[in-house]
Amino acid sequence: MAELATIARPYAEALFKAQASDLAGTAAWLEELAVVADNAQLQQFVDSPKVSDEQAFELISGVLRSALPEAGKNFLRLVIENRRLSALPVVAQQYRALMNAQGGTADAVVYSAFPIEASALADLSTTLEKRFARKLNVSVELDASLIGGVRVVVGDEVLDTSVKARLEQMKSALTA
Repeated sequence: MAELATIARPYAEALFKAQASDLAGTAAWLEELAVVADNAQLQQFVDSPKVSDEQAFELISGVLRSALPEAGKNFLRLVIENRRLSALPVVAQQYRALMNAQGGTADAVVYSAFPIEASALADLSTTLEKRFARKLNVSVELDASLIGGVRVVVGDEVLDTSVKARLEQMKSALTA
């Protein structure tokens, strides 16, 4: 993973500097490219010596839901020519981190055993922003193994208030 991060960093930084006028728009098409590029079958197809760069470009741009702007087309061509398609998901992740650093925000993933209503999520978001002392972009993922409660991941910080975590704490306290 460290190797992909090293490969992706210059791409993310260059794209961030070049697209300073439309950071959010660039993030949208870059995220879409990253999702497509993360497909193992697509990567295998593109890595085949029988497939030209133009064929790979046409396939990828044809699969996307929205048309790429000119900057996106140029970026995709560059990534394909340099055989760095597998690094695109990491490029998108690092680009998002650069955007967050500039805006003073962070991405937060809330893992919950059950769906969270919009009003409860708004309250939770406000509480988490106070707890982590920064503006958060909150997304929710379901994880039934938590049994109840939530587990919040912001960067490398984790706040785990799930029933599963509490049971693990009780187990270790009883066996110690």
